[in-house]
Amino acid sequence: MERTTKSKKKKKTPFRFFYGKGRMDVTLFFLVIVLLSFGLIMVFSASYATSLNEEGNSFTIVLKQAVFVFGGIAVMIVLSFVDYHVYRRFRWLIYVACLLLMIYALTFDNQHGARRWVYIGSFSFQPSEIMKFALILMYAWLISVNYKRMKEWRHGLAPFIIILIPIVILMGLQRHVSGMILMVGIGFLMLFIGGGKLIWFLSAGGLAVLGGVGIVILKGFGYIQARITAWLDPWSDLQGKGWQTVQSLYAIGSGGLFGVGLGNSTQKFLYISEPQNDFIFAVICEELGFIGAVLIILLFVFLVYTGFSIAMKAPDQFGAMLAVGLTLQFGLQALLNIAVVTNTIPNTGISLPFISAGGTAVVMQLAQVGILLNISRHCADDV
Repeated sequence: MERTTKSKKKKKTPFRFFYGKGRMDVTLFFLVIVLLSFGLIMVFSASYATSLNEEGNSFTIVLKQAVFVFGGIAVMIVLSFVDYHVYRRFRWLIYVACLLLMIYALTFDNQHGARRWVYIGSFSFQPSEIMKFALILMYAWLISVNYKRMKEWRHGLAPFIIILIPIVILMGLQRHVSGMILMVGIGFLMLFIGGGKLIWFLSAGGLAVLGGVGIVILKGFGYIQARITAWLDPWSDLQGKGWQTVQSLYAIGSGGLFGVGLGNSTQKFLYISEPQNDFIFAVICEELGFIGAVLIILLFVFLVYTGFSIAMKAPDQFGAMLAVGLTLQFGLQALLNIAVVTNTIPNTGISLPFISAGGTAVVMQLAQVGILLNISRHCADDV
């Protein structure tokens, strides 16, 4: 369909930030606001027992999360006005800086069996959250400049593998298996959608998995094997590795069709470790039941649909693939989180986007939504 060149007169609206170069996707904006609002409610419900036990105040965790959420919304609105093409100029700087930050994270003390965090005084963040965007940015750029040659291995495979290998290695050294799985998944789905050959997609994915397994074996990560055993039969080690999974399944099962009521979960009372984070979906299932869980899943499905709609209407290949990558990140991360909580896959420790508590994660996710909104500003209305 040809795009018209005639400019349309914009209607007046009280929401002036909905306009920049063009009108941003209001559906995506409000969809994210709904997820964030629900997330804050569930973070408080899931965390007040833990917060009271650890901090002496039931509101500590949710108030901290609220600060990051409102700060992230401000970042999202600002970035919705920043032309997304500017990131292409700084792609190498962003990518290399993220690699250096991930290396720097290895110098800090082991926390919970991993070295994923960089500490600056009392503030900490995970460089891997920023690296997700760096990977998507690099892949979007590579596909945009090589999209006519994606069937040639020198252009459609080799550079993508070169970009991904350092990330996989550092993820392995950080013992960040969930991040490794997510980034490999995002990378190769973008490669496939961008026009790469299916056989390359499958082969490269297999090599990445083998590389990750090799790092695990060399580093002697015995906890990986323990997690797989706990996944296959969590009741075999009920007081150990299987505890989190079993308590999650108890929460899901006790929720029934309509749940026990908002705030009435019993599993969050120190049975599920940090229920406001990776296992918040289990609390949702317990308190809101099957109906509530399905509604959350449908919200994420709608989010993915909206993101891909923006990608299809993007004015250039770079914008389209950037939108695809950002949307894949949200969709895959939600899918992996729900799969872990329901014991469909082994416990990998991954958060639920926009809902789980986590400062770096939610700010970075909202920043990426801002970029997606800016892409939508450049879309033609009649495409």
